[in-house]
Amino acid sequence: MKKFELLAASALAMLSATPALSQTTPPPAPAPQTTVDGDDIVVTATKREQTLLDTPVAVSVTSGATIEQAQIRDLKDLQSVVPSLRVNQLQSSANTNFIIRGFGNGANNAGIEPSVGVFIDGVYRSRSAAQISDLPNLKRIEVLRGPQSTLFGKNASAGIISIVTAEPAFKFAGNAEATYGNYNAVVLKGAVTGPISDTLAFSIGGNYNRRDGYAYDALQKTNVNDRNRWGIRGQLLFQPNADFKIRVIGDYDKIDENCCVAGNLINGATGAIVQALAGGNGLDPQNVFSYKVYNNFLSSNKIENYGGSVQADYNLGKFSLTSITAYREVKSATNQDSDFTGADLIGRNSANVGIDTFTQELRLATDFEGPLNFLLGGFYFNEKINQKNQITFGSQFRPYGNALIQGATGGALSVATLESTFGALEGNPAKYTGTFFRTGDGLNESYTLKDESFSIFGTADFKPVDRLTLTAGFNYTDDRKHFTTNVVSTDVFSSINFDAPQYAPFRNQLLYQGGLAQLIGTQLGLGRSATAAEIGAFAGANPAAFNAINAGAQANANANQNNPAANPLAALRPLQFLPPFQNVPNAVEPGKTNDSNFSYTLRAAYKLDNHLNAYVTYATGFKASSVNLSRDSRPTAADLVALRTAGLAVVNLGSGSRFAGPEKSRVIEGGIKGQYRNFAFNMAVFQQQITGFQSNVFTGTGFSLLNAPKQSTFGVEFDGSVTPVPRLTLNGAVTYLDPKYDSFPTGGAIVAGTYTVGPVNLSGTRPAGIPEFAASMGATYTQPLSHGMKLLLRGDFDYQTPVQIAEGVITLEREVKELNLAATLQFENGLEVSAWGRNVTNNHYITTIFSSVAQSGSVSAYPNQPVTYGGTIRFKF
Repeated sequence: MKKFELLAASALAMLSATPALSQTTPPPAPAPQTTVDGDDIVVTATKREQTLLDTPVAVSVTSGATIEQAQIRDLKDLQSVVPSLRVNQLQSSANTNFIIRGFGNGANNAGIEPSVGVFIDGVYRSRSAAQISDLPNLKRIEVLRGPQSTLFGKNASAGIISIVTAEPAFKFAGNAEATYGNYNAVVLKGAVTGPISDTLAFSIGGNYNRRDGYAYDALQKTNVNDRNRWGIRGQLLFQPNADFKIRVIGDYDKIDENCCVAGNLINGATGAIVQALAGGNGLDPQNVFSYKVYNNFLSSNKIENYGGSVQADYNLGKFSLTSITAYREVKSATNQDSDFTGADLIGRNSANVGIDTFTQELRLATDFEGPLNFLLGGFYFNEKINQKNQITFGSQFRPYGNALIQGATGGALSVATLESTFGALEGNPAKYTGTFFRTGDGLNESYTLKDESFSIFGTADFKPVDRLTLTAGFNYTDDRKHFTTNVVSTDVFSSINFDAPQYAPFRNQLLYQGGLAQLIGTQLGLGRSATAAEIGAFAGANPAAFNAINAGAQANANANQNNPAANPLAALRPLQFLPPFQNVPNAVEPGKTNDSNFSYTLRAAYKLDNHLNAYVTYATGFKASSVNLSRDSRPTAADLVALRTAGLAVVNLGSGSRFAGPEKSRVIEGGIKGQYRNFAFNMAVFQQQITGFQSNVFTGTGFSLLNAPKQSTFGVEFDGSVTPVPRLTLNGAVTYLDPKYDSFPTGGAIVAGTYTVGPVNLSGTRPAGIPEFAASMGATYTQPLSHGMKLLLRGDFDYQTPVQIAEGVITLEREVKELNLAATLQFENGLEVSAWGRNVTNNHYITTIFSSVAQSGSVSAYPNQPVTYGGTIRFKF
């Protein structure tokens, strides 16, 4: 409630600062709207309204008209018209990853802030669950490429997605839209705007988006990967005169879906066991795109996203003041059968996340007639994250674990044998009976993260001569995080310390038996360890030689029974999936980060004539430390030593990372923009790098958060449009990227189906998932018909060259070839009727792969969405 009180107080403060005005003062005439299809494209990439031609930034603009005509429903669809942008939908509706120019991260782990910042009407949306909305009255979406930290703060090291919606109008208007498509898709949208008084206007809009699933769960006998979301958004605009206005926005949207299906791509060594336990239902690497899956229970995704903002703009003549105050909440509850098989291995994998964010931005801009103008501002960010996770064993994990143990020991050991043996050595043979891999055991996790930061930023534009503009900008950011964990493991097998002194007799026995079998196998020239029968036969035929070998095997066992490096039980350590967790803060680890950074931009722009503008930019960017809020959070190697020295380390504790240090980016870029009556283009050539890139990778049970010392990309971007004849407009965009890990000696890769985290040296290799060429091409044709009707035909094609999907899997590639088509009949009374299709050729490709949960050697994959099509009726008044 305090945050909403701050919003109200901010609005009242701005109102009280306004001079007394007559209530009869008429509102100013509305500014003419400009669109991408007009002569002047207005953007706010520099936090000033400028034409696209005069904005010396690499920015792609998608108009509201294009979004309507192309049936772009959310940001995931936007990549079909912006080739430098890549959007991955991951394991839930709450997880979407945005990548620009090959840089980006942030999904799957609430403690990791994205490298691509998303803003809606100037308000920062800190996490991906808050970034998917069917927004009403969209004006445009701007995608700013490259570091934008100077004006947009700590989470813009790779780029910005800025979504702009229409303000309330002082003239009644509205629109309504209804869509029906395959998979019983129903989309309803509507909005209305108009005056309340001469100085107060409103708008209210809503959306409903429902669709059956395009995949089928053969065990649950129902469709999955459905869509079920709705939202409402209201605005008030108080504008007593031309110099002052306040815009108040409130919104609420909700998602309740079953998402997201994953198919089996590589059937590893554990596949036969899983297949047997699942009764043959669960693994089909030959048919990933059947969209037929097997799960023991349906996944659930329930997300609430709501908040409000107050923006006040005050024109003081040569100065203008802008204040944006916002508070947002995201609540996410998900659960998933994360082994993605018909075997009941994972009984529950749930996450409940609450994110509360308060932001305040204040900036002052000048409008001098002289050669110098500047913008100066400050930004405050306060966020609290509360996350509770639970992962538990299913009813078949015990027989699965038993099969794995027998396989790892050549059939010598089993779950029951280990339970009785460990118990007996501890003086209670029944102590562990029935406890290893018990149904319902696992991890109960609780994490908190508090993040507070502030930024001071500014830019100055100096025009020493006509047509030349020199720009210098800066941003100083101070970011402080405090995080806590309270994670409790009930996985009994994972709490066993195989190096404990009381297990020395067992280790001795195993060492002796294994050594004897190996020595006799060598003696017999078998090239393997001898079996019990072969050992017996050798002893009977060669008693003297057997006695000598036997004595040597026993002596070796006695010498190494307390040597961790020779521990024969070490082969079972990979089965200790969920070991005890070292919680923070503790005496060694404070659970805090404190980062500060000075970023800057230097730019020269020269307008060659009224149609051409060229620029050169050197800019730096920054993203603060990210925290690993997952079960794979581990102390560093140095902290592990300190914990053990202090006697604080829990059993079976390994090293890793609690957080990844800051990202720092840099770009050298040159570009040229041209705009003519029937032709416009933008071109940029750049060399961009990030030092300390925060790599967040799923390991099969949790997430590994590492800093790649250096990643760089050389690239060329081009986009343009041409109207060769009055009724036809052609547009196209091409991006060429040549990325590489300049230095990443401790990276991770999927090797033979198993994810390995360090020390895999990825230095000098190409990062996975970044195509060399990405292109989008489109055409729009308008044919006038009788009685004021028009027929509008639109098509766009999205192409990405084949690219390796993940590090280490050179045979698994993705190639995107998606064709989208639409035809719209427009009537002069505002009625529109459309038929459309997305991915009409039903192009199949894998979006993301990952090591299958607790299934060594297997790889799972998320397939893309198949063809969708439908019809839309829209009415504007």
